[in-house]
Amino acid sequence: MLEKDGSPLELWGGIECTVNRVGECFHSQLARSGHLEREGDLDRVASLGIRTLRYPLLWEVLAPEASSRIDWTWADARMERLRELGIRPIIGLVHHGSGPRYTSLVDEAFPEKLAVYARAVAERYPWVTLWTPVNEPLTTARFSGLYGHWYPHGRDPHTFCRALISQVQGTALAMRAIREVIPEAQLVQTEDLGEITATPRLQYQADFENERRWLAFDLLTGRLARASMMWEFLRAAGIRESEIERLVEEPCPPGIVGINHYVTSSRYLDDKVHMYPPWLSGGNGRDEYVDSDAVRSRPEGFWEPADLLRKAWERYRLPIAITEVHLGCSRDEQIRWFAEMWKAALGARQSGAEVLAVTAWSLFGAYDWNSLVTQANGFYEPGAFDLRAPAPRPTGLAKFLREVATTGALRSPSLQSAGWWRRRVRRLSSAQLEEEDPRKRLRTIYTPRKSAANAGGTRPILITGATGTLGQAFARICYLRGLPFRLLSRSEMDIADTDAVRSALCAFNPWAVVNAAGYVRVDDAEENRYVCVRENSLGPATLARICSERDIPLLTFSSDLVFDGAKTAAYVESDPTAPLNVYGHSKAAAERLVTAAHPGALLVRTSAFFGPWDEWNFVKQALRALRASRVFKAVDGIRISPTYVPDLVHASLDLLIDGERGTWHLANTGETTWPELARRAARIAELDEQLVQAVPHDRSPGAAARPQYGVLGSERGHLLPCWEDALHRYFFEIRQMAEESPRTEAAMRADCTA
Repeated sequence: MLEKDGSPLELWGGIECTVNRVGECFHSQLARSGHLEREGDLDRVASLGIRTLRYPLLWEVLAPEASSRIDWTWADARMERLRELGIRPIIGLVHHGSGPRYTSLVDEAFPEKLAVYARAVAERYPWVTLWTPVNEPLTTARFSGLYGHWYPHGRDPHTFCRALISQVQGTALAMRAIREVIPEAQLVQTEDLGEITATPRLQYQADFENERRWLAFDLLTGRLARASMMWEFLRAAGIRESEIERLVEEPCPPGIVGINHYVTSSRYLDDKVHMYPPWLSGGNGRDEYVDSDAVRSRPEGFWEPADLLRKAWERYRLPIAITEVHLGCSRDEQIRWFAEMWKAALGARQSGAEVLAVTAWSLFGAYDWNSLVTQANGFYEPGAFDLRAPAPRPTGLAKFLREVATTGALRSPSLQSAGWWRRRVRRLSSAQLEEEDPRKRLRTIYTPRKSAANAGGTRPILITGATGTLGQAFARICYLRGLPFRLLSRSEMDIADTDAVRSALCAFNPWAVVNAAGYVRVDDAEENRYVCVRENSLGPATLARICSERDIPLLTFSSDLVFDGAKTAAYVESDPTAPLNVYGHSKAAAERLVTAAHPGALLVRTSAFFGPWDEWNFVKQALRALRASRVFKAVDGIRISPTYVPDLVHASLDLLIDGERGTWHLANTGETTWPELARRAARIAELDEQLVQAVPHDRSPGAAARPQYGVLGSERGHLLPCWEDALHRYFFEIRQMAEESPRTEAAMRADCTA
């Protein structure tokens, strides 16, 4: 065995490396992420304290034309760097792929061809002892041979079984070839082993799938019995009995059973198809049903991961590692999910299972898994590092993993509440958080009932601006994300009053402060300079000074109006400010004062925001007028970056959890004018865009001068999608709110304590 009983639980790492084929197109995560070109990535991995890394030397990448023609240049450099850093690699050869073009999962020569490549890699790197020739053979067979997502796009039991047998045979032959070179080589076999539950009518299908999920491991360990359900299934699907017998008689048991587990790994089969959208319905030829995420649909709630680990241990009595842990979600939920799996591993160890490690997967994120990598839409999920920056940027998850690696401790403000999969919100959309009466405000306190920190006192995020659009949005999204918060009005804490700020920070002991308060009436500010400066400059400066004294992270907001509009390219963070109006001057002054008082503060500049939860943003006003068949006038000649409030708040919270500081520009990418924004909204809503009337900006009745060009770009990272995408999501959100809002107040009452 690799480790002795009683050794500490280890942190391993992994890089999402899928190279799958869809038709004639190969989708490469390694190319999409830039890992093939970035030499410093392995040093970044080492900085987290990771000393074992699942690492790809993929067949499709190194030998795309023939196994006899391998370009070792890239692999040699990376493998040498791993040795220099003291990182032990677990080498992967095929990762959700079907091999290069000269083979496929239904090619009966696939196993022998893979073995030839495996021997070549072993001869090149004879010091490597841990190998995963094929990642998740059962899952890959399902996606390639049963569901038709990946090449060869089969949708029948025969293609599924042929693809599975090819991969298992390939694994066995590859390990035989590797061991001829490296006798001590161990197989680290990975698979997703989610539990299947079902309504009573579909229990027979759940029983079948729960047995099928072990099939790759059963074949490799030689434990598949001739009279078993799965033996008969393979035979009925056209697999030759001699192939099955050879695998059973010449087993290739893993040295480590690798379990890849995701929030959605466990499934729930429901015959009540009328409760789901029609496109989710499927069946098995006998019954129609929906195969859904158990975490959202299963009445009993989330399936305990520790139970799965114990079942794997009891079945095989082989060392176990959790070989993939990743969640494409907000930063706090990513941290919670890793903590969940770490605790599950510890729990399984305490019950006697030999669990060696937990693997932080997708360290550099993943692309387009929302479409199961069948499309290349650029949908990116960050990991421990965020690639939407000039260089990979360490996130809050990186900091968390670094502490886990060095101390084994799970410490983060995010862990003050459970993950969404354990909260009532697991069964709600964000739209269902809209209250029954939209005129009501969100309650101002949220503390999770079952919080890990309740015993010692929860430290919330303190949010100012209780009556404003931004403050309300932060409260709503903090609730959705399970982040304890306290939303304060001006009467509860005047941010320009030193005593009031000190008193509030003492009373609530926040771990962070979000300043969403401020004077927002740009034109009125010309006549109310003192009030504007007090709220927008002196207030943030006071907050910054006192937060700095107490070592509390501060997030505050600025505006595109700090610029004069003289540029013709998007403004970036380092561009000098040159405001044209009182409001812009107040924000520019705040930036200087906050930075001087609290060098660690996070200052977000944003622009022209719109969202689904307030009645007075530009898009909502335009739609209101157009639905009433009234002309809507919009100032022309000014170019802007429309910013969707939910995107802004989510990204700001992620940066806060990441520990980022300094100035960031957060606006949806792209640019437009006010009239074009209104017309685009009209087209989506199927309203008469001819009613949008452009008014030249020099004829605007507003008193404050505006920059003609206020587009925000970034030199630190583009974290928000394009504004057109955001506008479509805005309409989706308001439609859901209209359909689902009556259930929300009850949900919030059940989940909140005030």
